[in-house]
Amino acid sequence: MKKITCLIADDEPMALNLIESYVLKTPFLELKAKCNSAIEAMQILEEDKDIDLFFLDIQMPDLTGLEFSKLIPQNSRVIFTTAFDQYAIDGYKVNALDYLLKPFDYTEFLNAATKARNYFESQQPVSISKPEKKQDFFFVKSEYKQIKINFSEILYIEGLKDYVKIYLKDNPKAILTLMSLKKLEEELPSENFMRIHRSYIIALDKIEAIERNHIVIGKEQISIAPNYKDSLMEYIGGKSL
Repeated sequence: MKKITCLIADDEPMALNLIESYVLKTPFLELKAKCNSAIEAMQILEEDKDIDLFFLDIQMPDLTGLEFSKLIPQNSRVIFTTAFDQYAIDGYKVNALDYLLKPFDYTEFLNAATKARNYFESQQPVSISKPEKKQDFFFVKSEYKQIKINFSEILYIEGLKDYVKIYLKDNPKAILTLMSLKKLEEELPSENFMRIHRSYIIALDKIEAIERNHIVIGKEQISIAPNYKDSLMEYIGGKSL
């Protein structure tokens, strides 16, 4: 977040200089101007609307801090500084972020400034990053070359100890690659593929029928192992096989 820009208005020179020193030593604050009156602050505001936070003394001649607070931009906020605690309720009526009772030390000032920082951070628009598009393919090494496999073309996969055979739509010859079935299962999107046997993973959208304890995909009937049956039943809606 960028620094919070500030204006100080106080008709007491010592208080003005003290608050200025507090602002300058606070890393997330940037002093735009300091004024001896609300009238002077109003003139500065006419020329520079880009002020986030106003530290305003309440009792100032001609125009009080409370009166001036009603003139500041809608997105700006106020922290009142005063020696009179009877104004606290009035301060909160105008949505002041805090109310510092003089004399206050840097710790009290910093607490109020931090409250302002938290407020402005909460007003920042949330950046929603678009999720990265998942790859819909992967490569396997087979017969001394890297072959691209599209998820959408997979019918089912058979595990053969240290190898797997990937059966593809419109491809009469399965692709044989050195890989464990477990490793390949981790690469596949779980919403599209399911393991139904110790040796088989199927593409869910390629299921043509379920006959007793077998999945039918094309001309193939693939056994459903008992320990995988519950997951498959949940997918098809709890119907008994």
